[in-house]
Amino acid sequence: MRLVVAAVGRVKDKPLRAAMDEYLGRIRRYVACDEIEIQDGPPAKVGPLLARASAGASVIAMEVGGKALGSEAFAAGVERWGSRGKGVVAFLIGGADGLPPDVSAAADDRWSLSPLTFPHRLARLVLIEQLYRAMTLLRGEPYAH
Repeated sequence: MRLVVAAVGRVKDKPLRAAMDEYLGRIRRYVACDEIEIQDGPPAKVGPLLARASAGASVIAMEVGGKALGSEAFAAGVERWGSRGKGVVAFLIGGADGLPPDVSAAADDRWSLSPLTFPHRLARLVLIEQLYRAMTLLRGEPYAH
């Protein structure tokens, strides 16, 4: 399995970037995981870049209105989507205005991290942490805080 986190916007905040890098490193002990930052812009520009970043993958659009999943169901979903096709699962996070409608419509599934609205950079950290948690759950390992 390979995971891709494609997100609109750059993370410039050093502590936030450090936390993301910590969890990405932990995920990579289990599976390959790429993070792709896409420059923010109008939907006509962002949409094709997100599509290219997720080409050939099972695509999960991360949206407030998506399916709300607990950590166990999230892990099971990662495993299910990761076992299909090429074994690549791409998680897409939009910018301040969310994902372009055509990108959302083309996704294989839509998940939500919470009914709360998060700044997109914080949502990325929460997603990456949940991907690490999913890896530990799938292997029956205790979660390392």
